[in-house]
Amino acid sequence: MQPASSRMGAVKPVSSKPLSGFPSPALEWLWNYLADVRRPQILLCGPVHWKTVDILLRRNVKLYLGDAISPLLNDNPRFWDRTGEAPVFKLGDFMAEFPVVPPGTLTAAFCWHLFDLLPVGLVPQVIQELMSLISPGGVLFFMLREPYLHSGADGQWWMEDLKVIVSTRVADRSFPNPVVTTREIEKVVPPGSLKVYLTRSGRREIIAQKK
Repeated sequence: MQPASSRMGAVKPVSSKPLSGFPSPALEWLWNYLADVRRPQILLCGPVHWKTVDILLRRNVKLYLGDAISPLLNDNPRFWDRTGEAPVFKLGDFMAEFPVVPPGTLTAAFCWHLFDLLPVGLVPQVIQELMSLISPGGVLFFMLREPYLHSGADGQWWMEDLKVIVSTRVADRSFPNPVVTTREIEKVVPPGSLKVYLTRSGRREIIAQKK
């Protein structure tokens, strides 16, 4: 998969009715942190919205597009080995949904609510895989739902501004897995490398920095 600057024809807007945009404390921190980075390299891990692409290209971002969220929502059968007594998630096939990125080169990866959709126990492994693509000092940006938020798995997120995000729900689907705790994230990201922001959306916004 090529960077977004050469694939603009593939980007289409989301048609569902959006909810109101709200300031993102994690993105506010991120763009202040990257203020002196002339050309950040960023991986988008979810459905691509034209406005997010436009905003990031205007910021001179080199974009990589890899929607790993939609296949999870569609319960793609090729991610599962069902030959044994219990189905086994094929992590390698799932990671192939991401574009080819040279290891250690990304400035950031925007994962949105990807980790809320992964099968139980796989979040640390996927974080490790994504961290291998990020340069020292780079970050993962993602959201985790609070325990009281039971639906919204099919929400799609995009940027209204560099520091403002918007979401929409397609069918208000329930989340398939238990809540991911900060402790689970800390299995692979040291506590001192995490920034956790509470929001009114029912989600924690999280920055995980690679030291």
